[in-house]
Amino acid sequence: MNDRISPAVCISPEPIELGEFTDAAAAVARLEAIYARNTAFIRGYFEAFLKGEVPQGRVRACYPQLRFTTTSFGQVDSRLSYGHVPAPGVYETTISQPDLFRNYLTEQLALLVGNHGMPVEVSESEVPIPLHFALPEGAHVEGAVAEALPRPLRDVFDVPDLSITDDAIVNGTLQFPFGAPLPLAPFTAPRVDYSLHRLRHYTATSPVHFQNFVLFTNYQFYVDEFTARARALMASGDGEYTAFVEPGNVVTRAGDGAAVGLPPPLLPQMPAYHLVRPDNSGITLVNIGVGPSNAKTATDHIAVLRPHAWMMLGHCAGLQNSQKLGDYVLAHGYVREDHVLDADLPTWVPVPPLAEIQVALEQAVAEVTGLEGWELKRIMRTGTVATIDNRNWELRDHREPVQRFSQSRAIALDMESATIAANGFRFRVPYGTLLCVSDKPLHGELKLPGMASAFYRRQVNQHLDIGMLAMKKLRAMAPERLHSRKLRGFLEAAFQ
Repeated sequence: MNDRISPAVCISPEPIELGEFTDAAAAVARLEAIYARNTAFIRGYFEAFLKGEVPQGRVRACYPQLRFTTTSFGQVDSRLSYGHVPAPGVYETTISQPDLFRNYLTEQLALLVGNHGMPVEVSESEVPIPLHFALPEGAHVEGAVAEALPRPLRDVFDVPDLSITDDAIVNGTLQFPFGAPLPLAPFTAPRVDYSLHRLRHYTATSPVHFQNFVLFTNYQFYVDEFTARARALMASGDGEYTAFVEPGNVVTRAGDGAAVGLPPPLLPQMPAYHLVRPDNSGITLVNIGVGPSNAKTATDHIAVLRPHAWMMLGHCAGLQNSQKLGDYVLAHGYVREDHVLDADLPTWVPVPPLAEIQVALEQAVAEVTGLEGWELKRIMRTGTVATIDNRNWELRDHREPVQRFSQSRAIALDMESATIAANGFRFRVPYGTLLCVSDKPLHGELKLPGMASAFYRRQVNQHLDIGMLAMKKLRAMAPERLHSRKLRGFLEAAFQ
């Protein structure tokens, strides 16, 4: 067997002719065809390689690509924050897993073509699909098999290239050489693939199950309550949700009650649970645990799925003496001392409240608690939430942090909310925060073990009711109302 490889020789599938489309569904179908053929091409050579058949060159197939060109400054509907390009020019993006993003891509392309009256081009890009991202979900190669391969994988196949897998587009730091195409979408195909693989690892569920409305929590109590509700809904079979998906892709169908699938032997770092609606407008709950690093990790990866909203439901320390344990805090501003996003979103950038989210949360609190207007202020305050990266801040000299909290008018302290909101701002994903006061360390009210259990049992049920109702209210809004211009910059990618 000749196992010599010529680096100058690329073994690639036959080129696919560029196509122009004014029909969004047809354009997405062409994207799917290119992606399916090219990933199958890579997998075929890899399967042969595992059997000892070494190709006489580098195996390469590339992602499909969308390109849009306009020469006009023609005005589009200025009420829309997406679905159009800002100026004449050439715009393009690579696409991965178009079948997963079929509805999203169809909507974005229909808006683009409709707003400008110009076709979109579909072709093959020059960006190689890494072997790791061409393999089917759940595929893995045993260590013993990998050690016995006739050549190193990277001698034969393309592997992930971190130099082109970044957030330069959404961060607004991408440098454009003169005449180079501008971005059409917020994420490139390699960046999307990277996050889809990370999501499977961290949440133990497939990206296909994620819904467009995402709740984050930092306590297992919320997961237990969410799971109990979801299972009851599935057993009754008379609700709006068609399935409930748990870690390990364990699926319970509405009206069935019997779970199908094998749960993982150990829960992942940030397990996800999904109440599924047919159009992906259900609710996903992710237990991110404690800390800003987890909050950033989860939102970094979920952002590529382009959800319509995400929201933090968790516990916090109340900083005002007038607050009581169990009171709610609706964040309208953040003190960002989490530091995990300092390099991506400078702390001088304000993270504003979003009216649609704020109204939905306040209305949900009122409906669930039965309190309105002035009476609602008995149990809920709107104010600034401070997020820090030091869980044991109480052990420091109190004078310095207390002074900062007072100057910022912060009314609550946690370790995740500002990170989730800031990443929502950065990724153009509508965000919100509703916290529940679980202790008041500045005022000597620390939870004792028995008190904590009673508190959680009493409050979690109501808090989750509020979060789920708020998400239903947001679902009733048109997407363009949620994805408003407040989250868009001067020169934005056309895709939401």
